[in-house]
Amino acid sequence: MLTFIIQARVGSSRLPNKILLPFQGEKCILEIIIEKLKQVENSNVIIATSDNPNCDPIETVAKKNGVDCFRGDENDVLKRFVDCAEQFGSKDIIRVCSDNPFLDLKSIIELKTLVENIDSPIDYASFLVEGTPSIKTHYGFWTEYVSLPALKKVMAMTDEKLYHEHVTNFIYTHPSDFNIKWIEGPECLKDNRNIRLTTDTADDFCNNQRLFAAIQEEFNNPSIEDVVNYLNSHQEFYVTMIKQIEENSK
Repeated sequence: MLTFIIQARVGSSRLPNKILLPFQGEKCILEIIIEKLKQVENSNVIIATSDNPNCDPIETVAKKNGVDCFRGDENDVLKRFVDCAEQFGSKDIIRVCSDNPFLDLKSIIELKTLVENIDSPIDYASFLVEGTPSIKTHYGFWTEYVSLPALKKVMAMTDEKLYHEHVTNFIYTHPSDFNIKWIEGPECLKDNRNIRLTTDTADDFCNNQRLFAAIQEEFNNPSIEDVVNYLNSHQEFYVTMIKQIEENSK
């Protein structure tokens, strides 16, 4: 069974507790993501957070929403993922960032389907947007698949802090060492780099909160195309996005 592991912590330098702040009514971003992932059949959801006591509220949210919570290394996130996967017997993992309320359900299912139906085992799979791995963008639509053996291989190959903090970075920057599959992003994003739906700052949070509320009035599970069309018809949201992209480029 495929396992969603949500990477979550409260210690954001730009906006502490961002994933626990009320975002849609009383729901926080973490709860919105859990609800979305629970719609995917034949899968399991685990939150992997820090063993720092300041992350106790994350475990509370996990229990409230009926999902498992793993507490592990605060700074070595790669080790946290490996330890989490081993404890729960998870060999096939979809890594989920906890600050992306606009995760696209259709894309999640597309990625899961690819992994489950491929002829030979793969190490990593995700989406590519005009040649850039989606995890390196600020769109906030996608997740990424990684196998437990691939994560263990990274641990064995490097002790560099960058690669232990950013779980999959070593894999897609060393493609000759891994079996990687890419899914091309949708055509509607071509030449549109002004969309920022990841939530990293207070301005991101406020802008995304207003946009989420507006879109939810029209769509239950909006597709990427739905979001793009809405933004193109409501250009005011781009003002904040463009400013935040300029100030917080990855």
